[in-house]
This record gives sequence, structure tokens and C-alpha cells, in this order.
Amino acid sequence: MRPVTRRLARTLQHGITRLIPLALGLLGTGSAFAQAPQLTALCSTDQTWCELAAKEFQAATGIKVLQVRKATGEALAQLRAEAANPKTDLWWGGTGDPYLQAAEAGLLEAYRPAYLNDLHGWAVRQYAMSGNMVGGFYTSAIGFGWNEDVLKKKKLAAPRCWSDLLNPAYKGEIETSHPASSGTGYTILAGLVQMMGEEPAFDYLKKLHRNVTQYTRSGTAQAKSVAKGEVGIGVSFIFGFENERQQGFTQVKSAAPCEGTSYEIGGIALVKGARHKAEALKYYDWLMSPAGQQIGARANSLQVPANKTFKPDPRIPAVDTVRLIKYDFEKYGKASERRRLIDRWQREVEALAR
Repeated sequence: MRPVTRRLARTLQHGITRLIPLALGLLGTGSAFAQAPQLTALCSTDQTWCELAAKEFQAATGIKVLQVRKATGEALAQLRAEAANPKTDLWWGGTGDPYLQAAEAGLLEAYRPAYLNDLHGWAVRQYAMSGNMVGGFYTSAIGFGWNEDVLKKKKLAAPRCWSDLLNPAYKGEIETSHPASSGTGYTILAGLVQMMGEEPAFDYLKKLHRNVTQYTRSGTAQAKSVAKGEVGIGVSFIFGFENERQQGFTQVKSAAPCEGTSYEIGGIALVKGARHKAEALKYYDWLMSPAGQQIGARANSLQVPANKTFKPDPRIPAVDTVRLIKYDFEKYGKASERRRLIDRWQREVEALAR
């Protein structure tokens, strides 16, 4: 080989040697970019709260949140379907009974936060009851909401008690949610069974059915239906109706039933087999912190937050003046009891003509 050719070969070899680390570095950068931290979540509270929480957490941490909003019954069904190959890391918001059923089915992983002393007792009890698989995220009571303009136009009095809803004059004026798809609907069903006894409760629900215009998939729909005047009366969580009133729909009023009522403890849980466990736990802890807990009121979702270390929004309706039943979360949170009550409701109530 000629000297010039040998020098050229050495120069090329030297250049290639220098380029290899650079190329590997660029590949590493691309790999790191592809593996940017993220997590997958199901959210079962109000859509605006779901979206705002994900946005603010991502801005604060740089962790991307791939999140879908589903009613609690639908979220539970998804977790069951994914059990052999979990695609969800965290589930939060929505009534707690479906969470307890998920825990019973082995779909959740235990997590006991270090900040339990920062939480209200009702939130801590959910951890104890579920073997630390379900935390208490917020609370709110079931009640009535009504549109005063609609009722006045039809010369109807506002309901104050469960018994009032059976008035034949309310036929087609009441909207509530379906207990199979909505945790709110199941909370109403289970609450009436506990308050009245099962047989009287089903007799009541059959009579109420005559006045119901529809059972919605989600328990958050009633407040907006009432605010828009699409129905005169809604049965759901009181905070939803209060939120509509404070948003300018002053014709919306609400009340807790005079006989007493059930209530929810919204849930939060880490999914068993989470693919992004570290990121999911960061989102969990952030949602339970004052920064995350105050997002609800900012999104005009006025449940009572679990964290007691900050001053909650004054617009949140108090539950200490509501006549709450002694709700048995352990019994009515079991999958078998939920299935039994829903099956009976579908056979004996939903199947009836209206």
C-alpha cells in the first residue's frame, strides 16, 4: 500500500473512532426521550377536575399523565378486563364502593402513605378497611337538586324528603343514575336499603321508577340537566347542584333528604401490576397533598377534601349539618352484595314499564 493511501486509511479510521461515541450518545439521547417518565390513570370524578389535575401535575413534575375519565362502574369493569395484563397504573376519584370491590378482587396494590395524620378520620378508615388498598379521597352527601323555574312553571313544590319524590305530579320530572354503571347510583340504592330495610326500599324504588325520566350512565349528569331545565328534579350528590348554582344558575336549589341520606367516600388506589409504579405513586401523593386536593374546588367540584392541613374552599357545602346514615362500607362495598342488589334492581325496578 502506498504511503499516501496508508495515511488516508489511518485518518478515516481515526475519524470513525471519534464518531462512534458521538453516535452512541445521540442514540442514548433518543432512547431517553422515548422513555420520558409517564403514567396511565383512570379518573372517575368530574371531567374538569380530571383534566386540571393531570395538567398541573405534569407541569409540576414533568411526568406525562395518560388519563381517561370513566364512571366508577365502567372503570372497575376495565380493571377486571385488564387483570391479566394491567394497562392502568392509578385510579382516583368517584365513589369508593367500586374501589373496595376492586380490592376484594385482587386488582389493587396496598399502599399506606406516610402522611395519614394529615387526613380526616373517614379517609384513614378506608385504608384500614381495605388493607391499605383504598384511600379516602373526598366525601359528599346524596341529596336533591331542583330547578325552581321549572317547578314554578308546572306548579310543583320542591322536594324535601325521600317520600316527596313519590308524588305522581313528579312523573317524568326526576333524573337519577344507573347503579350498574354509576357509583352514585349504587350509593343511592345501597343507602336506601340500609335506611329503610331491603324490602321497603325496593317497594319505594318501584314507585319512584314511575316518576323517573331516565337513569344516566354517570352520576355527575343530574346537576347539569337540572341547571339547563331539562328536568325539574335530580337525585345525586349535593355538591354538584351547589356548584351549578354558584356558576350562575341561581334557579338551582338543593337539599338533603329529611329522613337521612347516604354519602360517598371517594377513592384513590394503586393498580396491581402497575407498569409505571414510581410515577403513579408520585401522582397519588400529589393528589392527596394540599396542592392536589385544592384542585377540586378550582375545577368547581365541591366535595369535602380528605387532607385537613389546608383551609378548604368556602363554597364547599358542609356535611356536618346533614343527617347521614351509618353507611356500612365494608358490607356494601363487597362485589357479591353489589351484584346482588344491582341484579335485583334490574329485575324488579328497571324492567318495569313507566
